Amino acid sequence: MRKPAEHSDMATLPPPTRPMRAGTGTLGKAMEVLNIVATSPAPLRFTEILARSHQPRGTLHRQLTNLLEEGLLTVNRDHSYELGLKLLSLASKAWSGNQFRMIAEPHLTHLREQTGETVHLGVLKGTEVIYLDKVEGSQSVRMYSQIGNASPAFCTGVGKAALSCLPDNILDAVLEEMPFRRFTENTLDTIDALKRDIETIQREGIAYDREEHEVGIRCVAAPIHSRDRKFIAGVSVTGPAYRITEETLRGWAGLVDHAARSIMDDMRMRLGPRA
Repeated sequence: MRKPAEHSDMATLPPPTRPMRAGTGTLGKAMEVLNIVATSPAPLRFTEILARSHQPRGTLHRQLTNLLEEGLLTVNRDHSYELGLKLLSLASKAWSGNQFRMIAEPHLTHLREQTGETVHLGVLKGTEVIYLDKVEGSQSVRMYSQIGNASPAFCTGVGKAALSCLPDNILDAVLEEMPFRRFTENTLDTIDALKRDIETIQREGIAYDREEHEVGIRCVAAPIHSRDRKFIAGVSVTGPAYRITEETLRGWAGLVDHAARSIMDDMRMRLGPRA
C-alpha cells in the first residue's frame, strides 16, 4: 500500500469557491477530503489538500491512508491525488437509476435495434473507461463486458472517442500516465501511434477499435461530453469481427454519431445548458 505523498511543490490552482465544512466525525472528514479532490479541476498534492481542508496534518494523513487503502483515492507518480476506480465503480452501480443513464437509455436501445449488436455507454476516468450501461445485441454471440467494469482507454473505441475530447495539455498528461501494453498485434501501444489515431478521431468524430483490445472484436464509437468537457463519455457498437466488416463499421459510424449527439442534446434539455 502506497503511503500518502507529502510532496512540497504546489500547482497554481484556484481555491474552491465554497469549501466544504469538515464533519465532526471520521466519516465527515473523509467526505470532506473526497469532495475537495472530486471538485478540483486537476489532481491535488498533499499540501494543496491540507490548505483546502484545514484539517491537522496528522489527521489528513490518516484520512488519505484510509481512502487509498479502500481504493476511493489513488496517488499518481507526481504525488497528486485523484478519485479511485472503486469510487467510480460504486458510482456506476448507483447510476443504474441516474439521470444520465436514463437519458441515454432510449438512444442506446434504438442503436441496438438499428445494428443488432451490443451497445456500450462508458465514462472516461483517467487512463480507463468505466462502463455505465450495456444493451446486449440480438445476435447469438454476446460480449463479456459488464456494467461497472473498467477497460483501458488507449485500445477501446469508447476510450479513444473520449480521449479525443480532452484539451491538448490534459491529453498529453493522460498519455504520459497511460499503461501501454500490447493486447493484440493491432494494439496501438505507443504515445505517437495513439496520438495520430486521436487526431483522426478529432477530425472525423468517430473512433474505431479494430481488434485492438481483443482478437475477433471490432467496435465503432463516438464521444459524449458536457459543454465544459469536465464530463466525458462515449457510446459504441461492438461485435465479432467475422460478422462486422470494415465496411459495416463505416456504415454504422453515422448511426453512432447520431446517437451520441442525441444524448448530448437531451442532456442539455433535461440537465440544463451547462450539461
